[in-house]
Amino acid sequence: MTVREIRLYGDPVLRTACSIIEQITPSIHELVQDLLDTTQLPGRAGVAAPQIGVNLRVFSFNVHGELGYLINPKIVELSGDPTEIDEGCLSVPGLWEKTLRYPNAVAEGINLNGDLVRVSGAGLLAQALQHECDHLDGKVYLDRLSVQGRKVAMRKLRETDWF
Repeated sequence: MTVREIRLYGDPVLRTACSIIEQITPSIHELVQDLLDTTQLPGRAGVAAPQIGVNLRVFSFNVHGELGYLINPKIVELSGDPTEIDEGCLSVPGLWEKTLRYPNAVAEGINLNGDLVRVSGAGLLAQALQHECDHLDGKVYLDRLSVQGRKVAMRKLRETDWF
């Protein structure tokens, strides 16, 4: 089991759009396993590759006992009325802010065999799919806050002992 260290807000890899995985190689198999191992720790709903320092489009999720991953994912459907819900991030430890998210999401990607995979979720899984896809586009959830909400969050961030 290889649990990888989580990169923290301020690390440039978290602000860089990730590259598409062109070929499933042994190193991609290892990366997916590392993501799964890292996500299985308690309190983790998902981990995207840039959070462990890898600039590739892949993430893992672990929600309500459903452990999985998507390679080259994209959100293909969002539904319901967007609602502000509490959201945090392993890369921004200690902060939880109201973030606007859709209650239902569908993401598509491929698995290690190159087969198309479709993951549909509501609630926390929908939130995780949106959150992790944002990471792959170089965004963190703080980017989704209102102007005032972001000011408050950034003030809290500056007061943390790790930033």
